[in-house]
Amino acid sequence: MEYTTLGETGMEVSRICLGCMSFGTPEWRDWVLDEAESEPIIERAIDLGINFFDTANMYSVGESERIVGNALEGRREEMVVATKGYFQMDDDDPNSGGLSRKAIEQELDASRERLGMDTVDLYQIHRWDYGTPIEQTMRALDDAVRREKVRYLGASSMWAHQFAAAQHTSERLGLDRFLTMQNHYSLLYREEEREMLPYCRKNGIGVIPWSPLARGYLARPHEEFDRTSRGQSDEYAREHPYFEGNGEEINERVQELAADRGVSMAQIALSWLLHKDVVDAPIVGTTSVEHLEEAVEALDISLSDSDIEYLEAPYEPVSVSGHE
Repeated sequence: MEYTTLGETGMEVSRICLGCMSFGTPEWRDWVLDEAESEPIIERAIDLGINFFDTANMYSVGESERIVGNALEGRREEMVVATKGYFQMDDDDPNSGGLSRKAIEQELDASRERLGMDTVDLYQIHRWDYGTPIEQTMRALDDAVRREKVRYLGASSMWAHQFAAAQHTSERLGLDRFLTMQNHYSLLYREEEREMLPYCRKNGIGVIPWSPLARGYLARPHEEFDRTSRGQSDEYAREHPYFEGNGEEINERVQELAADRGVSMAQIALSWLLHKDVVDAPIVGTTSVEHLEEAVEALDISLSDSDIEYLEAPYEPVSVSGHE
């Protein structure tokens, strides 16, 4: 395993972050694993040197956090655990979502209880809250740090001008600022290269991309995607612009390079991200130990400048996706 410093946090994290959306209950989404199926994957991740785990309160409505907390019991202090809040957790409680002070305080406490952690290593806002002034959100998050409920703050998909406004607000008010950005970034979705990634590079923000394999579309030939259980049941995959522009051609180039190297498509797609100096650790979700091991092996794959240019060349601008 390789390790890197996460932005300016000073924390050392594995260059592969295990995304925990696939751990919880299939009652939430068909492709999600239950606790008995999830535990061996988490154990193998630790064996492989992964020390960075990303979850969220909305994943299986809290069940993912509980499973991660149980699996890491007795060694949580050795790990870096990240979670997120924003999406509504209870249809009968309008204050169980959003980024008001009330929502942040009650949902962070609920996440800490499920994780079994007094202090969450990285607490991230899952999306931008248009209904709450950013000053209120940043003050509530700063208080969470000062009360030792959170060590570091992060954000997830939003417009670059919003992220900059949040950072300016923190600086102006003398508050803890966001140190990480968890954004939507892959070979099939590179809109973040226009504004967000340059901003992160300039300001020392740790970058931990989600959906590095485009919800599995970069892990297999495009004609096979709809044959998978996730391709058949994950309506969110079709909401992203992976099928716009030249997505099929990019998929085919990944296939070609993978065949030439004798590796998997997923490994080529991950290696491409790992070659980006602005990226600290892609967030890799998996439902099998085999695929997890493949992801870690991607660290050993070296791509030449011409390989990278070949993979990137067909890309065309696509609809912005992931901010909602």
